[in-house]
Amino acid sequence: MNDGAPNGADINRVILESSCDALGIAVLVCSRDDVILFASRTMLQYFPVPPEALMPGARLRDFLGAVYDTGVRPGTVPESSRRRTNREDWIAEHMALHWRERYESVERAGRTRWVSMRKRRLSSGMGILSISDVSDQKKRDEQLQTDLERVELTEEILDAQPNPICVKDRNLNYIAVNKAFCLIHDLPQDGILGRSAWDLVESDLAERFEQSDRMVLETGKPHSQAEHIVRADGSDLWVLTRKYRVGMPGRHFVVTCMNDVTDIAVWYQGSDGAPVEAGLQISDYSIFAAAQNFYDPFRALNVQQLVEAGSMIETLPARGLRVLLATDDRAMEERLVARLRGSGHDACAVRDADELGAFGLAIEQAGLKLDILLLDTAFPERQAITTAWRDCPVLAVSSGQDGAAVLAEVFRVCSERASMPSGQPQPEWSLSFEAEEIAAPPPASQVDVLVAEDNQINQFVFTQILEGLGVSHRIAANGREAVELWHELQPALVLMDVSMPVMNGFDATVAIRAAEKARGQKTPIVGVTAQALDIDLHQCKTSGMDDHIMKPVSPDMIEAVLRKYMPVKAIRTAG
Repeated sequence: MNDGAPNGADINRVILESSCDALGIAVLVCSRDDVILFASRTMLQYFPVPPEALMPGARLRDFLGAVYDTGVRPGTVPESSRRRTNREDWIAEHMALHWRERYESVERAGRTRWVSMRKRRLSSGMGILSISDVSDQKKRDEQLQTDLERVELTEEILDAQPNPICVKDRNLNYIAVNKAFCLIHDLPQDGILGRSAWDLVESDLAERFEQSDRMVLETGKPHSQAEHIVRADGSDLWVLTRKYRVGMPGRHFVVTCMNDVTDIAVWYQGSDGAPVEAGLQISDYSIFAAAQNFYDPFRALNVQQLVEAGSMIETLPARGLRVLLATDDRAMEERLVARLRGSGHDACAVRDADELGAFGLAIEQAGLKLDILLLDTAFPERQAITTAWRDCPVLAVSSGQDGAAVLAEVFRVCSERASMPSGQPQPEWSLSFEAEEIAAPPPASQVDVLVAEDNQINQFVFTQILEGLGVSHRIAANGREAVELWHELQPALVLMDVSMPVMNGFDATVAIRAAEKARGQKTPIVGVTAQALDIDLHQCKTSGMDDHIMKPVSPDMIEAVLRKYMPVKAIRTAG
């Protein structure tokens, strides 16, 4: 067989062209001397080479060189086409591939195109190259792989969650569960998937579960309920179960997430063992860090309310206040009792006069004393109750009153009561001070510098710097502690971190300035900020701070502040 295709060659070009068009492929046939015998028209769709490079009689080497020159080569994307390999090496490499008996590959040709290349070298020496576009199949494969990776990642994330999570289909059969959910039943995932609640729990519970599931499926409204679960190993699990509807219309699913609150909740029980309140109650608010507890009662207090309360923080008792709310308004009861408990006070409520009388008798027999009675303005027999509870401060509250305002009034009334001399008759609602009353002389400072800082590393830095300067100091871990130490130690200077738990530096400064009005003194307070934002600097000024410095602090920075604000004695001590 010679290089050219003679008139009697066993290749029918018309049939080959029609076959290539019908199959959607491109075909190249070359002789054993690597001379092109046939190239379908569709080859130009894959390789934009000059037509003469594919004419019968053209050399395979010349065709490969033309492909190289276009820059659109299999395995090369347009962005990297400028990083060309050696032309002769590339041609020699692909010539060798054409002489393999069998070679197949899927390669990228361009930005979004993938081609499948099949090369065969027959025993007669004739070579055949077929090319087909597999971009759609490649995209589907990549999408499938991405979906599989996403599913695996989602399963890993769900299994890593400490909260039990399950997903049900429209028939309320389990289609996904995480490890925490399996631990409740002590069953593997295969023992739960495809089954329903009727297969796992008692019939009355299964009916209740599916009732809420169907409500969520039909309405799309989330469902939540506090539940007590006993695990398969006999241990208790206190959860807040939430159910949501996800998916598209016609393909909805129910996702159930059980938030585990076992470590922070108890079931309050009375002396007879019966629950006093139907639900979960937080037993210890101190376990919440400021960054995790989204409710901070001191941040919620209005600054003006703190100022109007005067020096209330100075006279507040160290323990939490005992507060009783008398109201038959359930909404007010839930709102105010939760607010008072969230502020660390011992609070409860009664709903009628009989309960109030029984409560008063019980605390009297127990030898306890109530700090304040909050009396709803709509409570029946309010005047008679006020008369009967004259030994306890009575504060009127209304249903529309803000919780922060009530908390501020509680502080004010209790602080005024605590500041009264013993034996002096107590007014019913408030205590006024004469403007010309002479304030007592301020006590001498017991420490040079009070540092309010919650970060342990920064506490160590302040300690090293102040000890190196020979300045006595104390560290407060939060704003509330800083206010208490200020009252106790009367420092010559306060370095106040603006961001702290329990009470931030701005509110602590407001409390100190309010207390100073009664004492007739002013302590220099320097704010310590992590960044010089305009809002921080503005808050420093409006809260009553005298100056501010930025972290990280240095010995030179602290020494400059000491020389500016400390008395002469302290400056000499500092060297």
